[in-house]
Amino acid sequence: MILAFGLLGAGVAAVAAQPATRNWVATVATTSAGSYVIGSPAAKAKLVEYLSYTCAHCAHFVGEASTTLKRDYVSKGITSIEVRHAVRDPLDLAAALLARCDGAARFLGHSEAIFAKQGEWMSKGIEFHKANAERLQGMPQPKALAELARGSGLTALVQARGMAPAKAQACLASKPATDQLVAMSGEAWQQRKIPGTPAFLINGTIVAGAMDWAALKPQLDAAIK
Repeated sequence: MILAFGLLGAGVAAVAAQPATRNWVATVATTSAGSYVIGSPAAKAKLVEYLSYTCAHCAHFVGEASTTLKRDYVSKGITSIEVRHAVRDPLDLAAALLARCDGAARFLGHSEAIFAKQGEWMSKGIEFHKANAERLQGMPQPKALAELARGSGLTALVQARGMAPAKAQACLASKPATDQLVAMSGEAWQQRKIPGTPAFLINGTIVAGAMDWAALKPQLDAAIK
């Protein structure tokens, strides 16, 4: 009995000594340009995704691919995802500012939640803008963005996820955050000249014609081999 107990104890100690598996999905770094990189810095396939929150194709891609990408690629440390914003309009800018408001750690959750509800807040936002276009045009940009976020339901969406109202308003009014997104979008549209959103790079090379998971997956798998 003593010998068996001793062997059992040694086995438990050996298991306890094994290093815990790294949760790469929860590992998020910020680049000098402000984009977020999710996953292992040593990942063999480095995927860059250019997205817009008012892009229906982007919402479709996130809905169909996010779970698989996180579970089968990012969590295993073989792929990282860098999210770059390609802002297209004021409503998109408001959504991006709110998605990034809580920083790198909460960005992915906010981003996916915004895409999941795109049909609701975007239609409300378009109607709100139509009804208030002249009034919004006469406002300073931070106030107009705050009004758009409120009228579309974006503010309520992030507040339901635990963001304090004052913090949401501060992010919508932040000139440094806005300037960073404008610069990031300039890189996408004017410098990189992406054809549209979503657009993808794998290890620095643009993936032509990939707007859904079916087209992107074979290219990603080839980069991992």
